Amino acid sequence: MKNKRSQGKSPKTQKKAAVRASITFPPGLYEHLEELAQQKKVSLAWVVRDAAEKYAAKLPKPPNTAPRT
Repeated sequence: MKNKRSQGKSPKTQKKAAVRASITFPPGLYEHLEELAQQKKVSLAWVVRDAAEKYAAKLPKPPNTAPRT
């Protein structure tokens, strides 16, 4: 009898998927963020996520609401 593949998703795909966003920056800010990313040897996305996390951590968390569909 052949072995069946495991049912369900792998642990890697069980995590919530990241959400992609398109953001427009003024040219000067974009250049500054690119420079920071190059200096830290990280991606521009990492710099923006790090800044957003730090900003959000300073603010009160909004009440839980039902997700939009």
